[in-house]
Parts: sequence; structure tokens; C-alpha cells
Amino acid sequence: MLKLNLNKLLVIAGATVLVLIVVFIIWWNKEIIINNGMGIINKNETLKSSITGLDCPGADVRSITVMLASDPEARPLSGISQADIVFEMPVDPTGITRFMAVFQCEKPKEIGSVRSARNDFIPLAAGLETIYAHWGGEHGALEKLDARIIDNIDAMKYEGTVFYRKAGIRPPHDGFTNLDLLTKKAQDLKYDFKNNFSGYPHQDKEPKKNLSNLTDQINVNYPGPHTVRWTYDSGTNLYSRYRNGNAEIDKDNGQIVKAGVVVVMNTTSKFLKEQYISVDVRGEGVAQIYQNGSVINGKWSKNSSQLDSKLYFYDDSGKEIQFAPGKIWVEIVTNQ
Repeated sequence: MLKLNLNKLLVIAGATVLVLIVVFIIWWNKEIIINNGMGIINKNETLKSSITGLDCPGADVRSITVMLASDPEARPLSGISQADIVFEMPVDPTGITRFMAVFQCEKPKEIGSVRSARNDFIPLAAGLETIYAHWGGEHGALEKLDARIIDNIDAMKYEGTVFYRKAGIRPPHDGFTNLDLLTKKAQDLKYDFKNNFSGYPHQDKEPKKNLSNLTDQINVNYPGPHTVRWTYDSGTNLYSRYRNGNAEIDKDNGQIVKAGVVVVMNTTSKFLKEQYISVDVRGEGVAQIYQNGSVINGKWSKNSSQLDSKLYFYDDSGKEIQFAPGKIWVEIVTNQ
């Protein structure tokens, strides 16, 4: 009888251990959830970026955007290759451009040099539902940003805590930040971290190439040292960026800047007082979309009456373009 009871106990103990192992395995693989203070990340689910269509652990978390210099004195920039989407636009009559870099999926150690807000970038940031970081700005832009037209973080208010200056670099190109500092300040300001950007459609697979539209080089004719060339590599299906004949290198990681999609967005501009111009980024116009080694001739459109409306891209039949998965660069060129 004792032996029988002992056997029963061993069976029960073995079954209990087995149940505990199964429960542990289920718990370990269950779909949750790390709350990182910004959003919920599912540890088993592979999230896709609504911007790039690439795998992105933080795809459900709101992006943070940083204004960056384009001046030759500021090169090479830090963090630029790790942005999900970058907008480049002329900001003064001489043709000097500026970048608006949007970060969501990658986390550079450092971002800079950080520069001022410009009025015409605000509708683009609003359309992406992003948090907009900048170092001061032109008067018209600052008035809107101080009125919280969009969530923003201004280095003029937070220099020394969120933004910092680096020794050995001549002002105004010495301003830098990073995503940890920006995220902490955005949390302090009680900004919502849910990603509300509806996103862009993406191709499931690379389509058959249109042999009549093949092109392996894109020239963007910004003036002087700002002229841009993108070259296509069929092996990687990516475009590499060159400025003034030199490879655009990210100082943060030593990598050349590459994109899966390059959009040339044609629009109009006009001179303003002082040293500024106004660029039309609402309304519609002609666009060339370069991806998969080919060019699509289409158009861009953004609702003029709604600041936070999405910037759309259509082919010549009026269908919204499905982007190739990859980082996106939008080169805005004007008639000036």
C-alpha cells in the first residue's frame, strides 16, 4: 500500500511539474507587452512602420522630428541616415536647403546639427502627426509653435537639458540632441505618444520593372554646394545620396545615406521680406517617384484647408502610389 501511494505521489508530482512547464512556456510566449512609457510593444508581433513599411518595433509609437542643417559647414550630419523619412526644402533666396528628419524605428546616438523651425515645414510635420523639435525659428513659425499649433520642443527653451552645444564646432552648427532627451521632455510636456499617422501603402513584393522608365541616377538641381545626386544599386534596390559630388555620410554611424524611395516634389515659391522665401507645400503639383530603379510620373496633393492633412502621392491615373518598402526622401524643388 505504501509503495502504491508513493507511485501515485510521483505521478502527481510529475504531472504538476509538466503543467508548470507548459504554463511557463505559454507565459513566456504570450503576446505582451512592454510598456516603455511611450506605447505598448508586443514582444512576439513584428510591427511594420506606417512610413517605411519595414519591420519596426516602435511602429505604434509616435515619431519625433528634428530640423537639421544643410550648410556645408555642418557636414557630416549626425543621425541623418537613420531617419524614416526626410524632407529637404529651400529656405532662402540663395537656395540653401534644410532638412526635416523623422525618427521612429531607429535610434541614433546623436542627432545634429539642430537648426531652426521654418514655417513651410510645419504643415508637413502636422500631416505626419509627429513631435517637432527645433532650435528657435523664424518669427512666423515661432508664433505658431508657441501657440502649440503642433506639439513641439524648442531648444531655445531647453538648451543645456534637452539640447546641447558641442565644443570645437562653430555656431550655429554646434547644436545637438538625442532621442532619449527628446522623449523624456515630450513625456514631461504630457504629449501623446500614440502613433496616429495613417501611413503610406507599400508593395508586398517588387513589381516587374517598366523597361521604358528605368533610371539609375536622380539629379536634384539645388544650387551650388547643395546640388544632389542619387544613384541606384540594383543589388540592394536602394539609392545612395551624394551632395556636391561627395557621398552623404552619417557621422553617427559612418554609413552613406540610402533610401528605398526618392520623391522629387515640384512646387512654387515666392520671396518674402528679409532673407526668407515661402514654399507651397499645400495644394497639389507634379511629382516624380523613384523606386525599384524606375520612375513614376505622378502628382502630390495636400489639403490646403487642413493643416494636419496627409501628404499624398498619386500616379498619372489618380491611384495612390504604393511605395517600395524602405526609407523615404522627399526632395522639394521650386520654380525659384
